[in-house]
Amino acid sequence: MEFSGIIPPIPRWGQCETSILHFNPSLQSFTSIQISYNPLPIAYPRCIVAPDYQREASYFVPTIPELQETIFACTRCPRLVEHRTTVAEKKRRMYLGWDYWGKPLPSFGDPEARLLIMGLAPAAHGGNRTGRMFTGDRSGDWVFGTLHRFGFASSPDSQSIDDGMTLSDAYITAALRCAPPANKPLPEELANCQTYLLAELDLLRRVRVVVALGKIGFDAYLGTMTPRGLELPSPRPEFGHNVDHTLIDGTVLIGSYHPSQQNTQTGRLTHPMFDAVFAKARTILSRS
Repeated sequence: MEFSGIIPPIPRWGQCETSILHFNPSLQSFTSIQISYNPLPIAYPRCIVAPDYQREASYFVPTIPELQETIFACTRCPRLVEHRTTVAEKKRRMYLGWDYWGKPLPSFGDPEARLLIMGLAPAAHGGNRTGRMFTGDRSGDWVFGTLHRFGFASSPDSQSIDDGMTLSDAYITAALRCAPPANKPLPEELANCQTYLLAELDLLRRVRVVVALGKIGFDAYLGTMTPRGLELPSPRPEFGHNVDHTLIDGTVLIGSYHPSQQNTQTGRLTHPMFDAVFAKARTILSRS
């Protein structure tokens, strides 16, 4: 027979210690038991302890939809909350008829995906308006157009959260879930969002190739390795366009310039250059 205990909320990824209340039937009283555990970053305790006190607590790991619901409600970063809601209320003149999303963005795609696209953050009048990453702005035109050409997206045109778009063998996430002022997240905001990324990566079990769009996305993915118990290569991988790195778990990380207007309008990133990244990803996947 198992007895219930109460475990406090988990503050962050890592080895934790806490106490639970255990009912001892022979003494007819509660005693406090100290336990150690190494939880997932997002987990809901199921208060289990055996009479011999030797079993560790077990946890309910959320599904992707359950994780998304947690993300929707996030208010950890006051600066981001204020910015995303202010933008959603004031709107841009050309989008006055839109009901802006104005919340943290969910990730999007095939939960069995082998290709993960790692972005930076939603655009104020793109994802923050439409509710989908890389949707409603020029960057999104590049991303979904390229994914469609390489067979990962059902359409090259992503306009809104309810347009019927589907991804096959691909999943899109980001280092930050809220639109940051001037597209510049603060280090503490990225750290707050890392909790969600870690939980997401634990759920995306089949990922074999990661395409990081921009250096911040590249660094954000590398930053998840140590918390996941994976050793970083030495020397540390450096970001470069279409430069790939095979990590210790066999995942291949490919860097790409971000398809921002600053990069695409200046010619720093061209369509052939962007296509070459996804051609490489497709080739690697064909071998796995």
